[in-house]
Amino acid sequence: MNDFSTLELVKDPRGFATLWLSRADKNNAFNAQMIRELILAIDQVDNDATLRFLLLRGRGRHFSAGADLAWMQQAAELDYNTNLDDARELAELMYNLARLKIPTLAVVQGAAFGGALGLISCCDMAIGSEDAQLCLSEVRIGLAPAVISPFVVQAMGERAARRYALTAERFSGIRARELGLFAEAYPSADLESQVEAWVGNLLQNSPYAMRASKELLREVGHGELTPALRHYCETAIARIRVSAEGQEGLRAFLEKRAPAWQAPAHSEDSRP
Repeated sequence: MNDFSTLELVKDPRGFATLWLSRADKNNAFNAQMIRELILAIDQVDNDATLRFLLLRGRGRHFSAGADLAWMQQAAELDYNTNLDDARELAELMYNLARLKIPTLAVVQGAAFGGALGLISCCDMAIGSEDAQLCLSEVRIGLAPAVISPFVVQAMGERAARRYALTAERFSGIRARELGLFAEAYPSADLESQVEAWVGNLLQNSPYAMRASKELLREVGHGELTPALRHYCETAIARIRVSAEGQEGLRAFLEKRAPAWQAPAHSEDSRP
């Protein structure tokens, strides 16, 4: 997959990709270059029909310390319009990650500050270590979590988002699980084995059905019952029942055998 300076995009032969934030010497803090490369990498993933799902991870001790200090210093010297362009670039990243067709799982260790919470919130699911430290730190330096705020509110709820955005308190991976930001939190020593368990579970599922379910849930939103939503849901199940994977899954269930898409789960693990 494409070479990047701030990232690594690694495709596993089992049919998924891991997008690594790879500035470990800078605690994976992101700058303009990383944002641009993330946009390119996500676009590449979105156009690869062979991928089942995406893991988002950080190399080294920390998931991401948020914005790079040197980048923020440069931003402070820019005029309003140039800052607006930067904000639009960051928004492009967040919205593209949130709209990715395949399921996304963030894996968080160490620090996840500021905009890093946006990346986590844009993923469909997140897991992390119990001792991870998370913080919406923007108000401590006179800023606001503006671009990431819609995704953070969706991930952890409006009331909790208000608290942590206004206080800039740090909170642990255990607290992130309580808030719903993390699906699960694990002891640090168990995190890698739990990542493999999540990967193994996702590999059991129909790739097409996961994409269709993600699209369905985006359409359902908060679940307001309308005639249009009822029609969408009815047509969605009809489409997937007659799809190739839908037919294979039903046949495999009735014949008491594994469906064809589960075969790659037995391939040799080639994690980086």
